[in-house]
Amino acid sequence: MRLTNHTDYAMRVLIFAAAAQQTVTISKISEAYGISKEHLRKVVHALAQHGYVTTTQGRSGGITLGRPADQINLRELVQRFETRQLVECFDPQTNTCAINGMCNLKHALQRAQESFFETLGQYTLRDIIDEPRLQVFVRQRTGS
Repeated sequence: MRLTNHTDYAMRVLIFAAAAQQTVTISKISEAYGISKEHLRKVVHALAQHGYVTTTQGRSGGITLGRPADQINLRELVQRFETRQLVECFDPQTNTCAINGMCNLKHALQRAQESFFETLGQYTLRDIIDEPRLQVFVRQRTGS
């Protein structure tokens, strides 16, 4: 399974903001990760719509976490940003598979996907940022 860039970048924005423990800008995140500012603006907008971050306009504006890092569950985040099905047969409206109903692949993949999300559900953003090297990386890029 491969996550979309949108989901990947959403997680990176949250990791950066949580590790910084201060207001951060799209420019700083863009520089740190080498990601387009325009793409990050779209990601931050989506994160703000779902309450993961708050944004402030103006000279001292930027991005802060919208809730504590220990209240941001990775399963919830990924499920909110990933809308695609692993395979066509997961979606009855678009399923054109000639062997649908005759093979066990769908069942095996559903179980694998459930395990994937179950594992993600055991982690919060706080668990992910609890790494001293990450703290150093973010401090260097935020200038603090």
